Amino acid sequence: MTLDVLDSGKPARIVAVDWAGLAEDEGKRLKALGVDEGAEIAVVHRGVFGGRDPLALSLGNMTIAIRRIHARAIEVEAA
Repeated sequence: MTLDVLDSGKPARIVAVDWAGLAEDEGKRLKALGVDEGAEIAVVHRGVFGGRDPLALSLGNMTIAIRRIHARAIEVEAA
């Protein structure tokens, strides 16, 4: 499943990232934040105002926000 459909609060492990589906600068930013295969991640909060953008993610001891379109490029499995 992709990260954008992962239930809030459920821990998961990143199994693949579609780097080709992301702009080069976006991919570099995600890698710099630690978004890569094997990382443990969880959706903490979804956006407001009826949309579901951005997603707040727990990654290590950080909380980061990414757009839903980027979350679709990240394949995860339940941890």
